[in-house]
Amino acid sequence: MADPPVKKALVYPGKKEVEFKNEAKAIFHFTTFKCDQKTGEYVEVDNSRKFTKPMELIIGRSFKLEVWETCIKTMNLEEVSDFFVEKHLVTCYPLVAKTLRDAFLPGEKKKSHQHEGHKGHRCGAAMMHEKTGYKDLDALMDDPTDLKFRIELLKVEQPGEFEKESWIMKDEEKLESVGKLKEKGNSSYKEGDHDAAAKIYAEAIGRLEQLLLREKPGTVESNHLEDLKIPLLLNYSQCKLLSGEHYEVIEHTTQVLKREPENVKALFRRGKAHAAVWNPKEAEDDFEKAASLDPSLREVVRKELDLLRQRSRERDALDKDKFKMLF
Repeated sequence: MADPPVKKALVYPGKKEVEFKNEAKAIFHFTTFKCDQKTGEYVEVDNSRKFTKPMELIIGRSFKLEVWETCIKTMNLEEVSDFFVEKHLVTCYPLVAKTLRDAFLPGEKKKSHQHEGHKGHRCGAAMMHEKTGYKDLDALMDDPTDLKFRIELLKVEQPGEFEKESWIMKDEEKLESVGKLKEKGNSSYKEGDHDAAAKIYAEAIGRLEQLLLREKPGTVESNHLEDLKIPLLLNYSQCKLLSGEHYEVIEHTTQVLKREPENVKALFRRGKAHAAVWNPKEAEDDFEKAASLDPSLREVVRKELDLLRQRSRERDALDKDKFKMLF
């Protein structure tokens, strides 16, 4: 009878059995060892304890390295076991490891693994030549071998016990999460934590942009997602205006105005940002258009324009003084 392609050797039995429901999150540490075909000894390839966070895997989500889920589902909580896996089950390991190293390996440790001159982003020709950009992983791609994984199961969180990250979510979950993020951002804004609010709004915008990648521009679905972005872009711009990041404000309010050219909030906030970075003509145009669309803003806009013109006179006077000093 042939040997099984995965063999398990218990190192530490753990504390208790755990149920692995579909969509549960398993959190674990792993160490990968490559079998030296000459000596039969195992040499360390990767160790998640050197990463910035433990590994996480969602049960039932068809993780690229399927054998990890198979192994983990045999384990107790806090168990440590070695899994000896035949090479035909781990041919994708180099690409999985590249992704993990790029995401979670600290800078200096990452550099020590990489090819000389390797950068995070490379052209297609370089990718074909180097494969992963890591010498040991490229060698493993060229000469596949059996691997040993030492896995320590740290924690299992059942569905509903954890907040899903964006990459885990299905499209409908991602869309539902946008409204919740907006409410969370609004709460942070009301508490005066504008930086936290901006990060939350940015996360919500990012999720909508991920969903937009799946839709054809101009369709009902695409237009709906674009409309959902508008208040988030405005809220994000307000946070950045308060934190003095004026070019961010100009960029994101301009996105709004491409879709809604008469959006008064976008015009006024962009006008403020243009004034702050001394684009006086652009600021004046935005302020005046905002006031023409919303007469209730006329007094506020008048004050902004007065400040703008006062600054202009002061700058002109300063320039004249500098010019006189040249002669």
